[in-house]
Amino acid sequence: MVDAVTQQLAHPHPGHYLGSGKLNEIVAKRQEGGFDVVLANDELTPAQLRSLEDALELKVIDRTALILDIFARRARTHEGRLQVELAQLEYRLPRLTRMWTHLSRQAVGGVGLRGPGETQLEVDRREARRRIAWIKEQLAEVHQHRELYRERRRRGKMPVVSLVGYTNAGKSTLLNALAGPSTLAEDKLFATLDPTTRRISLPSGREVLLTDTVGFIHNLPTLLVASFRATLEEILEASILIHVVDTTHPMAMQQGATVDAVLEELGADSRPTITALNKIDALSETAEGPGAVLPFANAAHLVGISAQTGEGLDELLGQIDALLETEQQMVDVHLLIPFHQARLVDLFHRRGKVEREDFSEEGTVLAGRLPAHLLPAFADCRTGPARISPPEAAGR
Repeated sequence: MVDAVTQQLAHPHPGHYLGSGKLNEIVAKRQEGGFDVVLANDELTPAQLRSLEDALELKVIDRTALILDIFARRARTHEGRLQVELAQLEYRLPRLTRMWTHLSRQAVGGVGLRGPGETQLEVDRREARRRIAWIKEQLAEVHQHRELYRERRRRGKMPVVSLVGYTNAGKSTLLNALAGPSTLAEDKLFATLDPTTRRISLPSGREVLLTDTVGFIHNLPTLLVASFRATLEEILEASILIHVVDTTHPMAMQQGATVDAVLEELGADSRPTITALNKIDALSETAEGPGAVLPFANAAHLVGISAQTGEGLDELLGQIDALLETEQQMVDVHLLIPFHQARLVDLFHRRGKVEREDFSEEGTVLAGRLPAHLLPAFADCRTGPARISPPEAAGR
C-alpha cells in the first residue's frame, strides 16, 4: 500500500463518495504518481465507482469487489465456484457501463429491413441474466443433493459439531489437529470456502462429525451472504458450535461480535457453543490465561487451545462430550409461541420432538420435548397443558 486517506462524513457523497476536498487531495497524489489502483474500504454504488474512476483516471476497486476476487481465488469445488460466480455476476450486472468503443446500435434484418438493434451493453446484460439463471438452477440441484446427504446424517443420528469463527482464526488448523491433516490450512483470508466434514472420536468413545465452515468477516457483503447461505446453513445442522477466536488479534472482541451477529442472522445463535480461544501458545508469558487476556471469561463454555501445538485439545474434546450429554437430555414442554417469533417454531421442529401442534389467536401452540439447554430460548413462551387445544381441534 502506497498511502491511505480517510474521511469522516455523516453520509457518503452520492456522486463520488468522498467530499470534494478529499477527492482533490487524492487527485493531487495521483498526479504525483506512485500508485495505479485505488481501494475503497466500502461498497460503492455504480455511479460513485464511475465518478471516482473518471476523476482519478485509474482503476477503482471497492471492498466487495476485492472480497469477491479473493473468494474466486480460493474456491476449489464446483459448488464453491458456482457460488462465487453468482455473487460476481449479481455484483457486476448493475455496474456494466459503456466501456467499449463499439456501442453503436447493431443493425438487424435483411435488405430493406435494417433498423436499430441492440447495444453491446444490452447484449451483455442479457447474457449476464441468462448465466445467473443457469447458475441458480445448478446450485438448486447441488443443494438438493446436499439436503439428501444431511437427511442421511440425521437418520444415522451422528452428532454434528461445526467450527465457526472469523476468517483466519485457525479453524482449518484445528480440524486437522483433531481429525488428521487433509484440509488446506493457510495464513490467508478465506482459505476455506467449502465446508469440510471429518469424523472424530471423543474421550467417551462417541463419534461425531466435525465440520469446518467458511470464515466470517465484518460487513460481509450481502451478495456473499445470500450466495453462501446454503453452505452456511450447514451450521444449522450442528448439535454444538465451536467458536474459534484468534487470541493474538488486536480486534478479537470485535471479530467475536461479528461472528455472533452472523450466527444470529442465520438463526443459529441458540446453539450450545464452546468458545475456543486459539493460539494461546503465542500469548505473553505474563498473561494469567485466556480469560485474563480477553474479556470472554463470561462465556458459558470456554477453553484455551493451540491448534498448532495441541495444547488444550483434550479439554476441548471433553467439553464437547459433556455438552452432547446435556444436549440429549430432553424435557417435556407446553408452549405458546407468538406468530412474530416463528423462528422459535422452526427451532422446536428442528431440535425437539413435536407431539402436538395447534394454532390460537395468540400464536402457535406446541407440545412435545426439547433439549434442556434450549429452554432459556423459550422462557417467555412457557405455558401449561390447559392452554393446549383439545385433540379434536388439532387438525383444524
